[in-house]
Amino acid sequence: MHEGRIIAAAQEERFSRRKHDSSFPAQAIQYCLGEAGIGVDEIGLVAFYDKPWLKFERLLESHLAYAPLGLVGFVRAMPVWVKEKFRLRRRLREGLQALGPFQTARAPLLFPPHHLSHAASAFYPSPFAEAAILTIDGVGEWATATLGQGQGAGIKVLRELSFPHSLGLLYSAMTWFLGFEVLGGEYKVMGLAAYGDPEAPRTRRFRDLIETELVDLKPDGSLRLNMRWFRFATGSRMASARAWARLLGMPRRRPGAPLTKAHAQLACALQQVTTAAVLGMATELQRLTGARHLCLAGGVAL
Repeated sequence: MHEGRIIAAAQEERFSRRKHDSSFPAQAIQYCLGEAGIGVDEIGLVAFYDKPWLKFERLLESHLAYAPLGLVGFVRAMPVWVKEKFRLRRRLREGLQALGPFQTARAPLLFPPHHLSHAASAFYPSPFAEAAILTIDGVGEWATATLGQGQGAGIKVLRELSFPHSLGLLYSAMTWFLGFEVLGGEYKVMGLAAYGDPEAPRTRRFRDLIETELVDLKPDGSLRLNMRWFRFATGSRMASARAWARLLGMPRRRPGAPLTKAHAQLACALQQVTTAAVLGMATELQRLTGARHLCLAGGVAL
C-alpha cells in the first residue's frame, strides 16, 4: 500500500506452486515491491495478520481448562511454537533483510488482531466508504466471528463471538466426520451439500440433530457449541468418531471411501445450519449499523 492505495497483493503459493505454502513469502514480497517500483529499504511498515502471543494465551488457557487430556495436545503443539511462533518477529526481520537492506528502525512490525486483518482485507479494497463488516472463521486469537463497521479509514468491532463457540469449527468438525481434511477440505463439503435434497426426511433429521445436540443457534446468528460433542479444544482431534456415529446413525467416512447419499444429505443439513447462522449475523449487523453495504471475510465467508 502507498498513501492508502493498494498497489499490489500476492500469495506465495502462486509463485512456489505449493498449496497453502506457509514459508516466508519472499517471492510474493519481491513481486509487490516490483509492482510498487521500490526496494526493501523503502518499506515503511510491515504487518502480520494476527497476534501470536495472544493466540498462545488462548492455547494455554484452553488446554489447561481441559486438563489432563488438554495437556497432551499442548505438549504436542509446543515444538512448533518454540521453533517458529516465539521467534516470529526475528524471522520476519531476517526474511526481509535477506531480500535487501531492510531498515528495522524505519519499518516497525505491527501485529493486528486476526479478525481485524480479515475485516481490513474485505473493507479497504471495496468500493464502499461505509459498510457493515462480517468476519467468520474457525478461530483467530480468541474471536471466531466479529460484527463490525467500516467508515472511511476506520474499522470498529461491535460484537464478537469467542472460542470455543465457532461456526467455522463446527463446519470443520463435520468436514472431519465426512472424511475430508480439516482446514483444507471444507470446500468439498460445501460442494457435496449441493447433491443433498434439503427436503428429504434424513436431511431434516440431520439438521434437527445438529441444532439440538451440536449447536444452540440463536435468531441473531450467535451460537454456542455443546462441547461434550467436541474435542478440538484439547488439540487431540475434532470429535469422537464413535460418539458422533451414535448420534448421527452412521459411521465416520474413511478418507477416500465412496460418498453416499447419506453423506450428501449430512453435508446439506450442515450447509442449511451454516446459512441460517450467517444470515442471522448479517441481519443483526444490518440492524446495528443500518448499513446498505456488507463486506464478508474469513474462511466461512469464503
